[in-house]
Amino acid sequence: MSWTDDRVETLKKMWGEGQSASQIAKELGGVTRNAVIGKVHRLGLSNRASSSGATKAEPKAKAKAEPKAKAPAKEERPEPKTESAAPPKPNLPARKQIIPAGQPLPPQPSANEISPEALAKVNEVEKKAKKISLMELTERTCKWPVGDPATEDFWFCGLPVKQGKPYCEAHVGVAFQPMSARRDRRR
Repeated sequence: MSWTDDRVETLKKMWGEGQSASQIAKELGGVTRNAVIGKVHRLGLSNRASSSGATKAEPKAKAKAEPKAKAPAKEERPEPKTESAAPPKPNLPARKQIIPAGQPLPPQPSANEISPEALAKVNEVEKKAKKISLMELTERTCKWPVGDPATEDFWFCGLPVKQGKPYCEAHVGVAFQPMSARRDRRR
């Protein structure tokens, strides 16, 4: 199916009248709803999201004016515009927000939540750690991260892992605490 001038005009007319992409596809025949949406997008027609009390004549005028206004803008910029990472949208849950490099991390469990024995063991183990990079990790090396990933002083433990765990014995003691210990901490 090709988009003839008549079919495009019918599409523009029906889109301007507020018809859905499915209705337009049925009327044209031989095209899918997605094909109609794609053509509407390529033509630069209004997405009709902001039509609050608009008359039927207004969308038609917009539909004819917008493609002409948008075409020169695309020709003026030869490269796509790249922007730095925008802050997360406020309506996203906090757990999905990404912290940019160099920003402070959210509060971590404090040292008093971890048993002193486990903490002492971790400090000793980190002195003996192999200090390997991400590319050197294997299924047999401890994947415990140490330091801030945004700095050059970041590394992974690299000692042999405990059977069935991703960490060495010392880091398993910190990462996997018994249920009763976690339950008591909440009180």
